[in-house]
Amino acid sequence: MSSPVPVALSAQTNDPTFDSVWDELKWRGLVHVSTDETELRDLLAGEPITFYCGFDPTAPSLHLGNLVQLLTMRRLQLAGHNPLALVGGSTGLIGDPRPTAERTLTARDTVAEWVGYLQAQISRFLSFEGENPARLVNNLDWTAPLSAIDFLRDIGKYFRVGTMLKKDAVSARLNSDAGISYTEFSYQILQGLDYLELYRTYGCVLQTGGSDQWGNLTSGTDLIRRAEQTSVHAIGTPLITNSDGTKFGKSEGNAVWLDDRLTSPYAFYQFWLNTDDADVIERLRIFTFLSREELDRLAGAVADEPFRREAQRTLANEVTSLVHGPAARDAAVAAAAALFGQGDLADLDEATLRQALGELTTVTLPGGTPVLQALVESGLCSSVGEARRALAQGGIYANNAKVSDDSATVESLALAGGIVVLRRGKKTAAGVLIG
Repeated sequence: MSSPVPVALSAQTNDPTFDSVWDELKWRGLVHVSTDETELRDLLAGEPITFYCGFDPTAPSLHLGNLVQLLTMRRLQLAGHNPLALVGGSTGLIGDPRPTAERTLTARDTVAEWVGYLQAQISRFLSFEGENPARLVNNLDWTAPLSAIDFLRDIGKYFRVGTMLKKDAVSARLNSDAGISYTEFSYQILQGLDYLELYRTYGCVLQTGGSDQWGNLTSGTDLIRRAEQTSVHAIGTPLITNSDGTKFGKSEGNAVWLDDRLTSPYAFYQFWLNTDDADVIERLRIFTFLSREELDRLAGAVADEPFRREAQRTLANEVTSLVHGPAARDAAVAAAAALFGQGDLADLDEATLRQALGELTTVTLPGGTPVLQALVESGLCSSVGEARRALAQGGIYANNAKVSDDSATVESLALAGGIVVLRRGKKTAAGVLIG
């Protein structure tokens, strides 16, 4: 996997116009459900507390849903609180219950490898220096030495089966054809144990997570109440959906990953750039550190001049820079412009250009293929005759240079690396790889 790119943490600030970080979290739409709001507001406005969020290594990278949690953690850290980032070396071996079917268990060595990847990614979004440095923890450290008897005697005795059955994730599976195994049924106990361990070791009194994890979050608060006779807190952030109700962060069934080998910086930038007008201000609130004043201005731009797409460009620039760094963001912007004639494709490095081609229809052809045939193979023209007419009318470009020779081959037009970007008119483009 790719090496982590340090995030410019110093550029991130909480909005000073809010009286407390709790008020800012509420305004940004980051609190869908929580324990007592009055107590939480007072807690977060007082002396620094320790809080945690967990990330299970069920894949070799975090995705956009995890980014919501990372940025929420960063906002709390900027307010002076102490973050614990938990990567689930043990819970990742089990997997929390999905609504429809049992997870396929991942090999232990693979989970251990993914733990390292996730820890590196998390480290880019939190500060590990200063008065309230973040700390990485792995729940395998305290579950691996625990015997089954000790687990049942010391932890299991506090859980009531009736309550566990009522959890949304469990009840959904019980009512499905797949049912639920004892393994996944026990996941909520393991997550509750994590909160108890962090409470006892670090004085942790707040857990954050997605609202779909609320049953698991409250397993921890309930366990601590029973075992320690004290109250702790939880915040569930909303599941992010588009205005049409579709699940956010999915593109044709594929997650948008934070690792640049799984989702390229170019594709990442384009994902944000294509945000609908109805969704863009909400995305800016959640995924950027821009001030309320600036977001109000951008909301006005969406209402008054939506065709300029200033809010979308701001969103794409901010989040791509945050996740992949300013250099990758600039390369993505340059590639998008150059693909459609507003820059020199030869100035792009081959890796960025190949990333950009991933967003176009791209075909692999022999070097001797006539450009007219390439226009047909790539779908830009329906026939060689149509391609010849388009070329004669001056509407065909190869790597942003107008093509006038209808006998040219793709090899004669290619950039270094055997790449040709064919364009018909201003807005229709395709890629050719010589192979």
